[in-house]
Amino acid sequence: MYQLVEQVLNSYREFAILLSILINIGISISGVMPSAFITALNINLFGFVGGVVVSIIGEALGALVSFGLYRLGFQKFIQKKSINHPNIHRLLEVEGREAFILIFSLRLLPFVPSGLVTFFASSGKVSWLVFASASTLGKIPALLIEAYSIYAVLEWSLPGKIILVALAIGLLFSTWRLQRKK
Repeated sequence: MYQLVEQVLNSYREFAILLSILINIGISISGVMPSAFITALNINLFGFVGGVVVSIIGEALGALVSFGLYRLGFQKFIQKKSINHPNIHRLLEVEGREAFILIFSLRLLPFVPSGLVTFFASSGKVSWLVFASASTLGKIPALLIEAYSIYAVLEWSLPGKIILVALAIGLLFSTWRLQRKK
């Protein structure tokens, strides 16, 4: 997938920024695909600063488009189903400042799936403006950390090597824990 997207972006360099943003929107709509590969491509194609800016724009627009589509498609269904689950119902009732802080905080956490945050926010009472501002502001530091990690790995610097070793250890530990549970 990475090589195909890279080939398309390189083939259409004059449209690469727009295509990258559109791909990011598609990733956001899917709700399950990680966007790290498009961030890596952006950094490769546009340099660190340019790649980060394109990625932030793509992720912010992707979250907004997803929010609108999810709200149209799922809000009534989720509202009906959440009545049976008080914890989910409380989450859907969050508004204003409390919603801003919750969404902002969840966007800062790299292990919380972005699509899940968007899905629940769109299913609740969160306003478009609160979601847009909290989501975008929360994505900026998270994306900077992601971009720096990708950049360090691509440049094969000492921090990049440390990041890869940490990821490998984390993956091995997770696999070991899963095996132990079985």
